[in-house]
Amino acid sequence: MTEDPYSAAEVDAAVAALQDPERLAHARDVVAHAAPSLQRVLNRALLDGGWFADAHRAQVREVATVTDAEDRRQAIETLVAEETRLGMLVGVTVGFELAHELRAAREASSAPDSAGAPAPPALKPSD
Repeated sequence: MTEDPYSAAEVDAAVAALQDPERLAHARDVVAHAAPSLQRVLNRALLDGGWFADAHRAQVREVATVTDAEDRRQAIETLVAEETRLGMLVGVTVGFELAHELRAAREASSAPDSAGAPAPPALKPSD
């Protein structure tokens, strides 16, 4: 199944809709359920992307060796903020793909099997 790419306007509207806390309630529950597995996926994506390889270690060493306490505090805050943003962006990428996988699984489970019978409904996690 090929999907049309999302337009910038569609993405902007979807992001605006997510500002309603109730819109995130189900997603929050799903993420809480899947957190350990999602953490492994996120860690693998970060490692495979080289985000925490030599460049990361070099940045940590550089920050750790700043002699002035105030400059070191500011450098640490900047490094943490940059890594938080990076983690969020990689996390969104993983979430985007997770949504595609869930949709594909739902579509496959509702398609008739080779004998023409509908597939059984997908299992839903219990609360």
